[in-house]
Amino acid sequence: MMGLKRNDHLNVCIVLISFILMIHHSSLMTSAAFFTTRSTINSRKTLTRESLISSIGSIKSSSSKEEGKKESLNTCEEPTDNVSATRRSTLAKVASLVIPTISAVELLLHAKISLAMDENDEVKKRIIIVTGCNSGIGLDAVMRFAQNHKVILACRTLEKAENAVRQVQTSLSSAGTSVNDLDLIPLECNLASLKSISTFAQGVAGLLGDTGKVDVLALNAGLARNVASKDVLRTEEGFELTIGTNHLGHFYLANLLLPLMDKKSGRIVVTASGVHDPESPGGAQGSKASLGDLSGLVEQGPFFEMVDGSKFDADKAYKDSKLCNVLFTRELQRKINQKGYEIKANCFNPGLIVGTGLFRDQNQILTKVSYAIVSP
Repeated sequence: MMGLKRNDHLNVCIVLISFILMIHHSSLMTSAAFFTTRSTINSRKTLTRESLISSIGSIKSSSSKEEGKKESLNTCEEPTDNVSATRRSTLAKVASLVIPTISAVELLLHAKISLAMDENDEVKKRIIIVTGCNSGIGLDAVMRFAQNHKVILACRTLEKAENAVRQVQTSLSSAGTSVNDLDLIPLECNLASLKSISTFAQGVAGLLGDTGKVDVLALNAGLARNVASKDVLRTEEGFELTIGTNHLGHFYLANLLLPLMDKKSGRIVVTASGVHDPESPGGAQGSKASLGDLSGLVEQGPFFEMVDGSKFDADKAYKDSKLCNVLFTRELQRKINQKGYEIKANCFNPGLIVGTGLFRDQNQILTKVSYAIVSP
């Protein structure tokens, strides 16, 4: 963090404070800084790492004074004597946002509300952004979208994005589609770098011009470190890598792109996972998802190891990031409704998909065996 420029410090502060506000306030129903526009971010020149830590302390202090409102951070409800029942109640309320065991492709391609047709039943050309689309369900989604829509491929490096474009072109051309008919734009969007995310958003704004709008934003990228990992890897700004990439990176990206979306029919889809629920089959294995009392953020600021203040646990970090995805989607939809937009935000559980870059850090022997078992 010592080598960061002032604007980098500013972005770190904005993202982390927004994240804390989203989770910490009553029933996860505030995030005043979440929809901070780029112009506002650029105008706030005095925000520093010190003011970040001070703000965190103020948030915790004011929250502790609320009578009878000390919340359980695992849920969107006030705690009861039965924590399990509370969690299940909360998850039931979020169920309309979590579309279980279906692919992003099915969710986006077959829902007329997402990709509406005109009176002649012809597909209208949309502008779709997909993160993490150089492999797995992200690449498969692009393969399908590309046949009728403009797709912006947002990958960790430009090389990965360009390789994905070539894969799509090769696959579709062999199926009879002319490469000249495809409208694919490869761009770098490293979710472990707020600077890269900001540059990507600026690039999208340039591509759209004065009148263009983003129709669909698919926040699909993610990583899952080897569960045996003990070292804490970090993003460029110092966040723990798993939370920083899977949640905070997408959190910041959505913040920047929301003003560019079609306010009448825009769609935001977040790739979550059933492991966010400790009582689900996947979530019950190994470490359990829990954000605790946010003591990791309060005590360690940007350099937190785990959100709940515990020692680094790679398995738990991934599950925590998926819990953050679900809570983020719910709060995002509430904020969208509050602004009077008709954008719809959903998150979903894609099920076990091992043939993807998500498992690049896992035991490859076990991954290949799993892939052989679940593949048709």
